[in-house]
Amino acid sequence: MTSDFAHALGSGRPLVLDGGMSNQLESAGHDLSDGLWSARLLAEEPEAVTGAHLAYFEAGADVAITASYQATFEGFAARGIGRERAAGLMALSVELAREAARRSGAARPLWVAASAGPYGAMLADGSEYRGRYGLTVAELERFHRPRLEVLAAARPDVLALETVPDTAEAAALLRAVRGLGVPAWLSYSVAGGRTRAGQPLEEAFALAADADEVVAVGVNCCAPEDAAGAVETAARVTGKPVVVYPNSGEAWDAEAGAWTGHSSFAAERVRDWLAAGARLIGGCCRVGPGAIAGMARALAAPAP
Repeated sequence: MTSDFAHALGSGRPLVLDGGMSNQLESAGHDLSDGLWSARLLAEEPEAVTGAHLAYFEAGADVAITASYQATFEGFAARGIGRERAAGLMALSVELAREAARRSGAARPLWVAASAGPYGAMLADGSEYRGRYGLTVAELERFHRPRLEVLAAARPDVLALETVPDTAEAAALLRAVRGLGVPAWLSYSVAGGRTRAGQPLEEAFALAADADEVVAVGVNCCAPEDAAGAVETAARVTGKPVVVYPNSGEAWDAEAGAWTGHSSFAAERVRDWLAAGARLIGGCCRVGPGAIAGMARALAAPAP
């Protein structure tokens, strides 16, 4: 699929993605313990979302990922928000990122990626890190398609099909984005050389190799140590630009509802990811503006 965003991926320097939305909001004092996570602030404090995006643009990010990761019709309905209002909030997530880009005053092009998280994110029980929900590909497609239609109608530059735990959901998402007229990237959450559900990455990435709508393939919300190998595999299997934005290296304890361990995220790793084929590089959970600024500097520096 030809688009301005796809063209940017294929020419010039790599694009810097933002970091974690939730940690940036929490650092500003917002409580995200609700099942809607950061999507709750679309309804209650949209200015906070704009501020989080702005912090990343000012740190050097070229691409903002919207606060719609956990925004679904089903999730909003469980909290008494009707379908029309829910659709409006999803569209608002794109506009808030656009507003942050305007406020940044940046001379460089800035882009907006509309986030669509996995089915398990709506469940808010940690199953997004396991996959294999017991649903068919057709059932997952029916879940994803309506909100992807809403997000696409808001005209983001790209759809971020992110934190995908298994090949069944990837297949559903690849079907769900057909005909929407907006390019997409597909990124898996992985552990070692496999998806979170245990499938080989060669098999997982191969699903997107011939998908015209998909302009980049890769991984996110994985340990930084797992990123380089996954990037190399994605580039080799698909021949497409690769997207990579790991988390801090800490682990999410779904039962405790807390992060454990220590950060292993380092801006110096970006050279390895770049060499392996990455064109979109950033951070996910627990990676803040400071780390993104360091990454932007590392990518701007001459290669050693």
